[in-house]
Amino acid sequence: MASHCPNSTTPFSFFIFLMLFSSFIITINAEKINSTGSFWASAKEEGEVDDSHLINDSQENELDGGFSSLEGMLQWAIGHSDPSKLKEAAQDNQRLSSEEVHKKQIELKELMGKLKMPSDAELMQIAIDDLNNESLSLEDRHRALQELLILVEPIDNAKDLNKLGGLKAVIRQLDHSDTNIRATSAWIIGKASQNNPIVQKQVLEIGALVKLMKLVQSNLTEEAIKALYAVSALIRNNVDGQELFCAEDGNMLLQDILSNSSIDIRLKKKSLFLVADLAESQLENTDKLQLPFLADQLFLKLVVDVLVATDLDLQEKALYSIKSLLLLKSTDALILKNFCKLDAALEKMRLQLELLMADENHREYAIDLESLRREVEENYFRKLDKVMQVPT
Repeated sequence: MASHCPNSTTPFSFFIFLMLFSSFIITINAEKINSTGSFWASAKEEGEVDDSHLINDSQENELDGGFSSLEGMLQWAIGHSDPSKLKEAAQDNQRLSSEEVHKKQIELKELMGKLKMPSDAELMQIAIDDLNNESLSLEDRHRALQELLILVEPIDNAKDLNKLGGLKAVIRQLDHSDTNIRATSAWIIGKASQNNPIVQKQVLEIGALVKLMKLVQSNLTEEAIKALYAVSALIRNNVDGQELFCAEDGNMLLQDILSNSSIDIRLKKKSLFLVADLAESQLENTDKLQLPFLADQLFLKLVVDVLVATDLDLQEKALYSIKSLLLLKSTDALILKNFCKLDAALEKMRLQLELLMADENHREYAIDLESLRREVEENYFRKLDKVMQVPT
């Protein structure tokens, strides 16, 4: 049976709690917006930021083994509530006086004390058990993965995933016939692996990297994007993972993406981000890591060619990649000049940015990008001067 209610013995009271808690928190956020004119974005809204705000000890005790954060509880509550009823309850709460709000706070605290909230580990185990149920419906399987996607965000929860048998269960879903199941599973692996060496090692030992690399080649865009995200998170700052990536022809994977003019631009951006990351890792681990494809002239040309793209964000990613590649001793400045035509690409970009700086809508971003372009150009000419100097 799929997991919809963590405490099946008190479903009615539990969902009353969800309605009270979710609508009340939404009301508090609405009041913050009205009083300050601004709203602090959560980690999910910021995209790249991961800044979980943990509750204090007294609140944690009141939850009686509950969620690791109020945000985690809110996400779970909203995901398991009727949207229309939740909106109606939130609107009702906004009309409450300060005395009534205080009264509701007391009611909520009392209800939290009566209900035993499940821990994150317990919720994870429920979702994992669902994934291991072969007769589970597609809808419930997807719901279980969505729950894990939220639960693995805290680094400690991600570390617990393997102990609970969750890593193997999720990795098995990479072979599922449904593309959404595969994509969400890759997403979970990426989130759990990000900046988490313990999970990276566990995933690599299970052998998921090769599966993920194959999914990157999918003709289904969202699946390919989530898989590349997972690959990047899995091998970032991980020498073993990067060596395996190289051994499994990761260079060809990146070249195929960068050379494909019809491929989704998001894949190209993620690929360039990964190139910069790999170059920085090789710089930091010169005695351990060798990625010869980073110095390959065909590969370098593909990266340089992106500089003349029409998408500014894509050009920025290419500049950062070239900036990192220029720091490597193995990067030949003469190849960049004679084969890749880096001089011409940088000049063409300068002229493009010059025009954009005259446009009020693009001026600020164009100025920042021009600053980065000049930095790359200076580093390039400095490296070029060293190899062109003739000893006397």
